[in-house]
Amino acid sequence: MRLVDNRGTVVDRFIARANIAHFEDLLAGETDPEKRRMIQDLLAGEKQKLEIAERQAVTAQKPAAPSKADDPAV
Repeated sequence: MRLVDNRGTVVDRFIARANIAHFEDLLAGETDPEKRRMIQDLLAGEKQKLEIAERQAVTAQKPAAPSKADDPAV
């Protein structure tokens, strides 16, 4: 039996999306090249976090292959 709690991935995805929107807003109004570079780096990091959290959510939804420990005959 596989126990998966994907509440973490739900929260992670929510936070990553909120941060992405925030950084995009900041980027739209920023003209200083150094600050823009910093915001772009933060934005790229959040996009990566979102991608990882989305992969984890998909993995958590897939049923696990039965193991020998789950087989009552063993």
